[in-house]
Amino acid sequence: MIRWRSGEVTAIRRTWPGAAELDVRVTEGGPTSDDPRADSAVGTGQRAQGSEENGDRTCRALAYTDLVGRPEKGDRVLLNTTALDMGLGTGGYAMVVALPDRLPPDPDPAPGHLVKARYTPLQTTVLGADEQDSPHHALLRDADGVDGMPVVTADLHSALPAILAGVHDSGPEARVVYVMLDGGALPAAFSRSVAGLREAGLLAATVTVGQAFGGDLETVTVHTGLLAARHILGADVAIVTQGPGNLGTGTPWGFSGVAAGEAVNAAAALGGHAVAALRVSEADPRERHRGVSHHSLTAYGRVALAPADVVVPQLPGAFGTRVRSQAAPLAERHLVVEVPVDGLRQTLKDLPVHLSTMGRSLDGDAAYFLAAAAAGRHAASLIAPS
Repeated sequence: MIRWRSGEVTAIRRTWPGAAELDVRVTEGGPTSDDPRADSAVGTGQRAQGSEENGDRTCRALAYTDLVGRPEKGDRVLLNTTALDMGLGTGGYAMVVALPDRLPPDPDPAPGHLVKARYTPLQTTVLGADEQDSPHHALLRDADGVDGMPVVTADLHSALPAILAGVHDSGPEARVVYVMLDGGALPAAFSRSVAGLREAGLLAATVTVGQAFGGDLETVTVHTGLLAARHILGADVAIVTQGPGNLGTGTPWGFSGVAAGEAVNAAAALGGHAVAALRVSEADPRERHRGVSHHSLTAYGRVALAPADVVVPQLPGAFGTRVRSQAAPLAERHLVVEVPVDGLRQTLKDLPVHLSTMGRSLDGDAAYFLAAAAAGRHAASLIAPS
């Protein structure tokens, strides 16, 4: 089930909080291969890098430094190349499992009792904000709601920067917290978008929930994640979506984005104001994702049992008419809100991170990003005055 390789670090390409991107010369085992798709999961828009020179084979690898230590040039590394060799959506990376000749020291003291990636070879312990040893335990034990906080839900991680752009376009001082679900990447450090948005001051913090880990706070469920966002981190708006990557099977129910509907229910249970961002595309070659994606129609039309504000972007022409028509049945359960998108394209262009969804940029599929930004714009209008 795992394709193991051993290699030597030949270069440190770049680093960001919690991660290091490496060039590794594979010295044992079979060949590695490039991911043929754009690196949309980490927001770089670059293809996987690989080469073969003088009989050596080089691949790009990613090390989570909090888990395996910080690699240096010349280090021997143990790699998992499974997803890379299969051409899956890893962003074109082999994953560093260990630096076997230079193991990191044991943490002292041990960081909490929540185990993430449970019962896998790389299970890790973290301090959960909601566990008994946490300084926030009493607050979360007694918290019962999020005080009407707008909670924006979305299918794909690539919507996160666009939603943030929309929020800050209308509410530049808004404090926004990302609640990261575990349907995609589990380590928050995989997202260079999150790192860039934090550095630019657009994203206040991240809470990783479920099996996801590496956020500013860790919680067991999306419910305590939302409570932590509001009461510990002081969020005016929370954005809930999976980490980078997306699992889909081409079946009506077999996709990780169903969690967007469940997030609507969680927001409602806690007295939040759910805002549903639609997944919209004018460029996706798959008919089931053209206009309003079937992912959104299923998550919000079937899974979300509580009402939300479903934001429909006011897009021009026949495509805009199609989007409004496809979203109309959601009005049976939700409030469908049309939101203008004037000025949002420039706001999206001004973001400090690269926009990419399924390998398509802002110019390649503007409707997708405008729909997400419109949801952020609407959420900003719901922030209660302080």
